[in-house]
Amino acid sequence: MNEVGKLLIVSGLLVALAGVALVLVGRVPWIGRLPGDIEVHRGNWTFYFPLATSILVSVVLTLVFWLIGRR
Repeated sequence: MNEVGKLLIVSGLLVALAGVALVLVGRVPWIGRLPGDIEVHRGNWTFYFPLATSILVSVVLTLVFWLIGRR
């Protein structure tokens, strides 16, 4: 039972950290506007795909999960 409690605490902290990160992402001007992000404007139609931002987030999350997995 002790392990389940620890798992719930760690999961809650990770969710809280993810929430804080989402709040702060709106304040960082370069997130979502990196070189390599694709943005196309055609009249009233706009297509935006954050390719470089997605790759950066993927690399960071991979490193975080790798470090957690080594523990």
